[in-house]
Amino acid sequence: MYAIVDIETTGSYAANNGITELAIVLFDGNKIVDRFESLVNPQMPIPRYIQVLTGIHEGMTAEAPLFSEVAGRVYGLLKDAVFIAHNVNFDYSFIKFHLEAAGFAFQVKKLCTVRLSRKVFPGLPGYSLGKLCRELGIPLENRHRAGGDADATLKLFERILMRDSQGHVQHMLQGRGREQYLPPNLPGEQIASLPYTSGVYYFHDQKGKVIYVGKAKNLRSRVCSHFSNNHPGLRKQEFLRNIFSVSWQESGTELMAFLFECVEIKRLWPKYNSSLKRFEQSFGLYTYEDRNGYTRITIEKKRPHLHSHYNFNGIFEGWQLISRLVQQFRLCARLCFIQQGEGPCDGVRDQYCSGACLQKEDPYTYNHRVQQALDSLNKMLPSFVIRDKGRNATEDSYVIIENGQLYGMGYLDKEIQISSMELLKEHLTKYPENDYMRGLVYQYAEKWPGKRLYYEGQGVIING
Repeated sequence: MYAIVDIETTGSYAANNGITELAIVLFDGNKIVDRFESLVNPQMPIPRYIQVLTGIHEGMTAEAPLFSEVAGRVYGLLKDAVFIAHNVNFDYSFIKFHLEAAGFAFQVKKLCTVRLSRKVFPGLPGYSLGKLCRELGIPLENRHRAGGDADATLKLFERILMRDSQGHVQHMLQGRGREQYLPPNLPGEQIASLPYTSGVYYFHDQKGKVIYVGKAKNLRSRVCSHFSNNHPGLRKQEFLRNIFSVSWQESGTELMAFLFECVEIKRLWPKYNSSLKRFEQSFGLYTYEDRNGYTRITIEKKRPHLHSHYNFNGIFEGWQLISRLVQQFRLCARLCFIQQGEGPCDGVRDQYCSGACLQKEDPYTYNHRVQQALDSLNKMLPSFVIRDKGRNATEDSYVIIENGQLYGMGYLDKEIQISSMELLKEHLTKYPENDYMRGLVYQYAEKWPGKRLYYEGQGVIING
């Protein structure tokens, strides 16, 4: 049994909107066996633009039953039928959400007449219900009302059944294809062409603009997982409606996929990415020369165009490090901003500061110790290379960490012999980095020590 369903609503997502009208036509493949049609009181205002589109206004729904009052009837018609609608995920999400709110657990098979029409009637100018009806000569009366659209969808489904010589309907019903779960505007062929390898994928809108970037250990599985549930929230429903195509690039390893995702999100700033857009290292250690010629050390929020000597997740971590440097290299606590006020710093009293705060120690001698302190930080920062498999059997992937910073990454043909860091850098691409990306590389190096190469002296690469 098939249930052809159409609804009118107050908005585009189920979690915060109501149904204003619904129609269900039960069809056994040959004839209509039952029908239910009713206005519904959504218990919320109907936006003006929807009133204009559908002709349904609040005066019409004020005396209509609540959905909870018709839920039993709706559930009885749908529970043993295949749920069919034009852009089925929209109608199904509303019916499921409101049935479950009324106490009815609901899960049935579904078919989308948009996707079926693309299969059975390929090459048409468009696949909206209105365009399909015009192209196929199907009468469409009472447009944008539940009953009129349900009747037109039924006639469309009858045409599909008549022309379905390749068995697309049964193919979808038997679960051999997942296309009915895909967004209505995303071609199924693109999903079928996705590889089962690691990489980065891009969802594009109708104009081709990238609206989401993701990474994957398995591109096919990860992309499909976006459509495995039909969450009724606004963001998910809007996201699905705006996906018109998917593209991708293979990465060879999961690490490269993670790093390229970060790079691409920063480069493209996609609408539906959020977390990695905002991630930045919070604080850095900076130096500057004051008017008396002394090098001052301070902790400040990261500045994008200034070089920091060291980076920190929090300001407390930074002040702890400076306190250690002050003690170890006999620096002035006041010139390093860990002591306020006038007069000599505590270091003068404790005899580790030679009086730079009182200008008793000359700037040259003091600044030399500051440089020693900064050099000690550089020695704390690791330098190494991650060498791993590439996108195919003829290449390797490389990631360079230099003095604790992510320098760059890329791919290199296995035939090219690399013996020095400078030669390797010529073949790779330098990318902007942050603490998150750096942390990914450190974790990967710790997990796979055999893929880590070191370099020393004049940048000569040696095995770890």
